Amino acid sequence: MRLTLPLALLLAAASSLHAEEIGSVDTVFKFIGPDHKIVVEAFDDPGVSGVTCYMSRAKTGGIKGAFGLAEDKSEASIACRQVGPIAIAKPIRAQEEIFSERTSLIFKRIRIVRMVDAKRNSLVYLTYSDRVIEGSPQNSVAVVPVDRAITIPLR
Repeated sequence: MRLTLPLALLLAAASSLHAEEIGSVDTVFKFIGPDHKIVVEAFDDPGVSGVTCYMSRAKTGGIKGAFGLAEDKSEASIACRQVGPIAIAKPIRAQEEIFSERTSLIFKRIRIVRMVDAKRNSLVYLTYSDRVIEGSPQNSVAVVPVDRAITIPLR
């Protein structure tokens, strides 16, 4: 089967925004369907090599969770770390969404936004959840300092 170029690019972009599950713990036993749990996922910053963010968040189980119909809670925590030499191949935006995944059937998403603190030569990562109608003020932030010898190129 042959994909059109726009569809192929869309699929490539979607696959690059995938978080890798590191592990999970059960929080509530469910007789039918998977248990409620807290999942820890790793996500490599697509614009900054050498930085990985670890996000923990709730995943709803039960019958609705098994079929992707449940709405996950808005709470999430993030910790981003330098895991190798930091390299920025091309200029990045001062503020950019670098990860987004749905947490309900249609209306709710969890997001990670990277912000550049140029004055302190640092990368700031914010995770939060939003809805089409009403988002949540619950959020978590992490900072990765960048060596002063490396200039963060902005576009």
